[in-house]
Amino acid sequence: MSTVTTADHHDAHHDHKPTGIKRWLFTTNHKDIGSLYLLFALAMFFLGGAMAMVIRLELFQPGMQFVEPQFFNQMTTMHGLIMVFGAVMPAFTGLANWMIPMMIGAPDMALPRMNNWSFWILPFAFLILIISMFLPGGGPDFGWTFYAPLSTTYSNDSTALFVFAIHIMGISSIMGAINVIVTIVNMRAPGMTWMKLPLFVWTWLITAFLLIMVMPVLAGLVTMVLTDKYFATSFFDAAGGGDPVLFQHIFWFFGHPEVYIMILPAFGIISAIVPTFARKKLFGYASMVYATASIAILSFLVWAHHMFTTGMPVYATLFFMYTTMLIAVPTGVKVFNWVATMWRGAMTFEVPMMFALAFIVLFTIGGLSGVMLAIAPVDFQYHDTYFVVAHFHYVLVSGAVFSLVAAAYYWLPKWTGHMYDEKLGQLHFWCSVISVNLLFFPMHFVGLAGMPRRIPDYALQFADFNAFISVGGFLFGLSQLIFVWVLVKCIRGGEKAPAKPWEGAEGLEWEVPSPAPYHTFDTPPQVK
Repeated sequence: MSTVTTADHHDAHHDHKPTGIKRWLFTTNHKDIGSLYLLFALAMFFLGGAMAMVIRLELFQPGMQFVEPQFFNQMTTMHGLIMVFGAVMPAFTGLANWMIPMMIGAPDMALPRMNNWSFWILPFAFLILIISMFLPGGGPDFGWTFYAPLSTTYSNDSTALFVFAIHIMGISSIMGAINVIVTIVNMRAPGMTWMKLPLFVWTWLITAFLLIMVMPVLAGLVTMVLTDKYFATSFFDAAGGGDPVLFQHIFWFFGHPEVYIMILPAFGIISAIVPTFARKKLFGYASMVYATASIAILSFLVWAHHMFTTGMPVYATLFFMYTTMLIAVPTGVKVFNWVATMWRGAMTFEVPMMFALAFIVLFTIGGLSGVMLAIAPVDFQYHDTYFVVAHFHYVLVSGAVFSLVAAAYYWLPKWTGHMYDEKLGQLHFWCSVISVNLLFFPMHFVGLAGMPRRIPDYALQFADFNAFISVGGFLFGLSQLIFVWVLVKCIRGGEKAPAKPWEGAEGLEWEVPSPAPYHTFDTPPQVK
């Protein structure tokens, strides 16, 4: 009587692998699902980017040129929603799916079928959102923050589809977060203790807890918007005893941790890349873990800094002002640690490192303008101007998006088995970094001079700066086509990547050996 080993089962299981469309539809493989998330995020990035191009085209000169004001508002709304929920978050989830099992020595994610489902409901959510634009009254035009009463009393019938789409996105996020937590807690290889986890894994673990805590808040809020609009409730309607400012409290209690959900995984990526190209261990590993946790906790205590102009008691204003300034401290710890890691390292400047350095410099600029916005009396001047737009785009474009691009260049050799084209990558970097500053830096000046955001027309004195900004926007958009060219070239072939693509680098994640099938770990991984 012959005995069948786990490995034989494993091989038999993989002999009948479906191919083509079936493989992608029903896959439970973490790498396939990671790739699906990343490709979807890239598609959404270009769709959201096209909407930004419409915005910048209209703002190229003063006066109304190309689109109606209502369509302009639809574009600002959809651009924000698609970039936040369709591009940045799914891209980080894709990286989590690809990298976390490999980094902790697990054979796959803990809940592979739920993983498949959490991806496949996303395209439908965005299909619903995009279809809403073709309804008779037009799509959602109340800004991505959908403040009441704009989204309740004064909105059109696309609101119902918008609410439904947001619910589905939230369900997807919660399932993805549960999967990440269960995987990291239960499936680490023997010997991989908590304080040996790569920082990307730590940042994602903390991000997953944030997601689980804030997504239900968003779900409750959009449900209240729905009932206010269609079922005669008055949560946010003052005429019925409600409070429009309550909307802002609930929204920003979700919205502020949300911006940290979009940046914490970026910190993990930079903490993987900088030590690699500095050829040194990360400086202050433990302090990085604690800084990440403290940022997450503080992110729940600062929401009303978006609301200084709604009028609140002085003690409340002071509380939110001080906590907001306090959150800059753990963020500063991270920047200090990255700089200390590079200090006297044997640094080389391949494309991932160039994007990581651009991230550190430009994210810090975004952080400093954030500290400016934290000061309540000054915020009265900046609020709802282009200064705010400049601040959060420095954090989320030259922050989150640059870190995602850095991660793609860093891990592409591992994902595809081919090296990307270094010259093209450098061209992409320089085009991106010059155009992103041409695009967002002048916004600080027009904002300080009083140009309001989300308005399709503007006073004559802002004309020169806006022409600059729009040119920067178009150049930044075109620069990303170079990135697509690099990706296509790399996936289709090219120079074969060595086993350790960034040779000579210490502390690489790949030192955890590939796990044997189905938890048959024979030897503990060699964790440094």
